[in-house]
Amino acid sequence: MTNAPCPLCIPVSETLLWRDASSRVIWVGDADYPGFCRVILNAHVKEMSDLPPPERQVLMAVVFAVEAALREEAHPDKINLACLGNVVPHVHWHVIPRWADDPNFPDAIWAPARRARPRRDLPGDLQARVAARLAASL
Repeated sequence: MTNAPCPLCIPVSETLLWRDASSRVIWVGDADYPGFCRVILNAHVKEMSDLPPPERQVLMAVVFAVEAALREEAHPDKINLACLGNVVPHVHWHVIPRWADDPNFPDAIWAPARRARPRRDLPGDLQARVAARLAASL
């Protein structure tokens, strides 16, 4: 790890879907994984267990709200939730809609692709729909 500034503490070019004092939800914009969102804790904290239990519960409520919004609007076969932090040691959750025919299924999205990206007929306003659901639920 380096002493470089944390890219999640100093966001650049994020597509913000929702935000409050404790966290924010951004649209990742990955063509292979439409609907991929990231839930980012606003405070620079390395591990979930560094958060007091009430703050963990608040953050996970946001993660679950993103999952629910994506399920309702994109109808994926599965949602993957991942909190890694190996590259950026700042608490953040990846919320990734998955389809059985996506490039890496059933492997993690970071594994080598098994197939080409399929054509996916999702609403053109998926990002706006997810943002609206988050605004209504959080």
